[in-house]
Amino acid sequence: VQLQASGGGLVQAGGSLRLSCVATGRAIDSSDMGWFRRTPGKPRDFIAAISRSGGSTRYADSVKGRFTISRDNAKNTVYLQMNSLKPEDTAIYYCAAALGRGIDYAGDNDYWGQGTQVTVSS
Repeated sequence: VQLQASGGGLVQAGGSLRLSCVATGRAIDSSDMGWFRRTPGKPRDFIAAISRSGGSTRYADSVKGRFTISRDNAKNTVYLQMNSLKPEDTAIYYCAAALGRGIDYAGDNDYWGQGTQVTVSS
């Protein structure tokens, strides 16, 4: 599975962005999917996860109520809608796939995208 993340960019605080993660090489309908982010000098942090069917989601406390993860299995794509962005949301955002199991919040997942930069100015 190859994961291609896109949608990052520069936005002012309070603004919104939608990230996309397109999977190729294998259908993702058997995979839980997730988003993580990394800032310089820090480990990659869990942000959000969604179950195979899309019926269950989980969020880090830092983004709960502002970010929404969703998926379209027909398009082999996972999304992260980010609203009310803050400067502390500035990071490289990565999507991940876990085959036949839940997303590992510590980062032990099967496939990773290359990352997309999100920069939030104050």
